Amino acid sequence: MINRLLVANRGEIARRVFATCRAMGVQTVAVHSDADADAPFVAEADQAVRLPGATPAETYLRVDLILDAARKAGADAVHPGYGFLAENAEFAAAVTDAGLTWVGPPAKVIAAMGDKLAAKALLAEAGVPMLPSWTDADEVDDFPVLVKASAGGGGRGMRIVRDIDELAEAAASASREAASAFGDGTVFIERYVERGRHVEVQILGDSHGRVAALGVRECSIQRRHQKIVEEAPGVLPEEVRAALHEAAVSAGRAVDYVGAGTVEFLLAPTGEFFFLEMNTRLQVEHPVTELTVPGGLDLVRWQLLVAEGAALPEDLHEPGVRGCAIEVRLCAEDPAQGWRPATGVLHRFAIAGVDREFGGLQQAGLRLDSGVATGSAVSVHYDSMLAKLIAVAPTRSEAARALAGALARAELHGVATNRDLLVRVLRSPEFAAGDIDTGFLDRHPEVFSPLLPADQVPLTALAAALAGAAHRRATAPVLGGLPSGWRNVPAVPQVSRFVGPDGDEIEIRYRLDRTGRLADWSSASPAEGSAERPSAPTVAVVEATPDGVVLDVDGVRRAYRVHRVGSAVFVDGPDGAASLAELPRLPLPTAAVAAGSLLAPLPGAVTRVHVQVGQRVTAGDPLLTLEAMKLEHPVLAPVDGVVTELPVPPGGQVQTGAVLAVIDDEKDS
Repeated sequence: MINRLLVANRGEIARRVFATCRAMGVQTVAVHSDADADAPFVAEADQAVRLPGATPAETYLRVDLILDAARKAGADAVHPGYGFLAENAEFAAAVTDAGLTWVGPPAKVIAAMGDKLAAKALLAEAGVPMLPSWTDADEVDDFPVLVKASAGGGGRGMRIVRDIDELAEAAASASREAASAFGDGTVFIERYVERGRHVEVQILGDSHGRVAALGVRECSIQRRHQKIVEEAPGVLPEEVRAALHEAAVSAGRAVDYVGAGTVEFLLAPTGEFFFLEMNTRLQVEHPVTELTVPGGLDLVRWQLLVAEGAALPEDLHEPGVRGCAIEVRLCAEDPAQGWRPATGVLHRFAIAGVDREFGGLQQAGLRLDSGVATGSAVSVHYDSMLAKLIAVAPTRSEAARALAGALARAELHGVATNRDLLVRVLRSPEFAAGDIDTGFLDRHPEVFSPLLPADQVPLTALAAALAGAAHRRATAPVLGGLPSGWRNVPAVPQVSRFVGPDGDEIEIRYRLDRTGRLADWSSASPAEGSAERPSAPTVAVVEATPDGVVLDVDGVRRAYRVHRVGSAVFVDGPDGAASLAELPRLPLPTAAVAAGSLLAPLPGAVTRVHVQVGQRVTAGDPLLTLEAMKLEHPVLAPVDGVVTELPVPPGGQVQTGAVLAVIDDEKDS
């Protein structure tokens, strides 16, 4: 029996495992880096052990420190979660050698499936269909191809290559990224299937020789080869579903699989499918399976029971399907800026209508599995995923509608997220029709647009200005009952200036009469000159408080929720959310940045510098490579010119706004 479990992971998956442990009466132990000291998962554990440092290499990838933490806390079992050491055979062996129970498949199975090349050879003998692949780039003669990391997963170390001239650099970049994320830079090359769909089968095996298939998941909506929308049971012909189940069980039996695992396949438009990889761990998207198995299922509970030696019940082999579940991964990143990771403090994290956290639902509803809460700090050191929101409903369309609505209404303040993109994907006609594949985002640039239309930004800024005025009146030491900006005789309007969601300045001019009603208002953008924007709607103030404003706009009442943190103003309205920065009326002087300076878009480490001072570059040329949140981010020349400064050497750490390079475009003229 497992009495005290250490979770060798962080964030959402640690909280997910702890939730099941509480229900089973198992004590819990967390390990945490210095950056995670105040994270929710640490507070929820019965005990917590510090891992000194911040980066994964210093903390969550240190086998010795984790085993020492287990010894200190008196843990008798270890759950690896996903990512980090979850698919590290040496870690699994070290845990069992230390006399602890390993919650996962045996080390030899992890090793066999962790080497994707060896796994393909082994499972091909078991009759599982395979794509052609190569280990030598010189042998590749059929494009397009996909460069893949042999170890790890999660989309890291993967590159699509359509031309032989791009292959060498793509392989090198994938190798570096894989080495950083998994400690193994081995890559191989596989034929790339256009319009392919990513489907996978959840399997569960026990030590008595049983392997059960628990249904198919559709995971084709991906960015940078990493899933962001997953669903079960997926839109598939029943004969394809049955064949996928059979192939997955064959794969599990071929390696005597024990525990929870996932067999991933690429489904071609022809209906053929090919083995991709076997993940020897719990998947991020496991909730959609839990919520669609009749009667419900707790996969973490079965992981623990199987690790204790329990046998699977016979009825797990034919689970059937109960409704439809769709999951989205809410990530701290800006999709419109090349998926640039975002860091900072979550000043508010609130999703209304959630029926359950980390658990099953017996009827239609929303489940939230989150690694963060209001006040959490989002660090540059780890994966960008904040939370998973899952909707389950009798039909796929109902689940998509409920999930999109909950996301659109969520209050996510302080850190940029992919929320708007997820909502647009869920509401797109193509998604509703099941017309999806791994290239969905490439073909649908419209989903990258913000939910809030540009013509609604002035109204959002007006709501922010009125809420600010209400706040000032509520905190005024004298005459707080007078309307904001009150004058005995009408005079100049009040002016509030903001930096809008697109980075442009917005100027709001408004005047309240002596009763507090909005007498007139207008908006302008200094970038567009001094002219006011035309055709401003007729607006009346129904209510204005520091936390919310209700406006009557051309006869339609519209409510705005307003949250102010210093100069940052977060406004959630009926059309979408906006993050504004209120500008001071009397700005202080700031240090000037040299013309042509290229600033760091986020904190990270400069891993490579591709140019030299004095070198002539063309717009789009790579200047540096910045690594953040386990991914490489190329920094490209914005204009033609000559590099005059490179202040950060390879290996240097930078903060957001640091000067990475200076380009003089006049020297090129």
